[in-house]
Amino acid sequence: MTAPLSDVEASALAAVDEPAIARMLLEVLAVPSVTGSAAESELQHLLARHLERMDLEIDLWSMNLPELRAHPGFPGSEAPRTEAWGLVGATPHLGDGPSLVLQGHVDVVPPGDLTQWKGDPYLPRVAGDVVHGRGACDMKAGVVAILAALAAIRDAGARLRGQVSAHFVVSEEDGGLGAFGTLQRGHTGDACIITEPTSGALMTANAGALTFRIEVPGRATHGSTRYAGVSAIDAYLPLHRALARLEARRNTGPDPLMSEYPIPYPLSVGTLQAGDWASSVPDLLVAEGRLGVRLDEDPAQARIDLETCVAEACAADPWLRSHPATVTWPGGQFASGRLPSGHPLATLVADAHTDVTRGPRPAERGAPYGSDLRLYSGAGIPTLQYGPGDVRHAHSPHEHVRLSDITTITRTLVLATLRAVGTR
Repeated sequence: MTAPLSDVEASALAAVDEPAIARMLLEVLAVPSVTGSAAESELQHLLARHLERMDLEIDLWSMNLPELRAHPGFPGSEAPRTEAWGLVGATPHLGDGPSLVLQGHVDVVPPGDLTQWKGDPYLPRVAGDVVHGRGACDMKAGVVAILAALAAIRDAGARLRGQVSAHFVVSEEDGGLGAFGTLQRGHTGDACIITEPTSGALMTANAGALTFRIEVPGRATHGSTRYAGVSAIDAYLPLHRALARLEARRNTGPDPLMSEYPIPYPLSVGTLQAGDWASSVPDLLVAEGRLGVRLDEDPAQARIDLETCVAEACAADPWLRSHPATVTWPGGQFASGRLPSGHPLATLVADAHTDVTRGPRPAERGAPYGSDLRLYSGAGIPTLQYGPGDVRHAHSPHEHVRLSDITTITRTLVLATLRAVGTR
């Protein structure tokens, strides 16, 4: 233990309601809040009611989508949507202490192939300490930890010197529109903890990820005379090999925070679409994927790397030399981000974790995926990620989280919050 707990800290830890954590998790998992869906908005309103019951100052607003999309800093998006709701709940700022943001996203990715799930993805399944369901890990467990920590602080009667606010955001999975809109509205803080799944580690940096599209031309003809045409599928193959070589080059000498990953900055092709008739030679292939952005790398330079790679591969191919592939950048555009070296937020959260678990200090590492961290740090708010769940289970039909892990994170958030904003 770093220091004896104060009376306020001990009272707030004792007020953590473990049965309520389980109930809240099951409640939010039952809302199928896929990015861009009406249920995403439904969950924001449900969470607003939870925050209202804590006597917080609530800001629940419908975002001006055309205005945000026209902003030069707009982070991109992929899912179609007609609305987006922002939600912030904050304690009154009556003293002279600092402010802390606890942030989590409410949207989830689609479930995919339902036959791979054991039951309905949106009917959470409890097996002992483990809860299964879409969003359990990424990241409704983290949202629940924020709610439970705020409830414990309120129930303990803690009088805060500074301010703590909860930012619940939409659209994290496809670019960060929700966080961007929240920051544009003027909601800010002196530091921020995002409760993404980190297995209890401190994620003090995030790599970026840029969505790309490559369109490869072919020449259509009847399948029986394929020799008279050029298959866009065949034309794509040298590009695919070139992309693999580019990934290898971009992963030499990674930042120490990323060195434990086999591929710190993956380049992945996620979809391939070609042809519209089985007996025709396809005249167009469209490949879409994500390009990992290195820590501290300018996303513009990352784009140049991929565009140059494609151009050189085209120049070396007889067909593509005169019919080059084109590269565009739709969808989410995640820059990298990191907590400034030596910032006290990392020590504060690590000490709180150690005091709660009575175990070793949490590991510090970077994450190989994009997140809202880069938007908050880009706005000048020192930010790290610390939350329940293992990201390896996210986006999979085996997504789950342990209730005991949520409780540990909740208790750590309680101590970290009280110490960050101070008490009177």
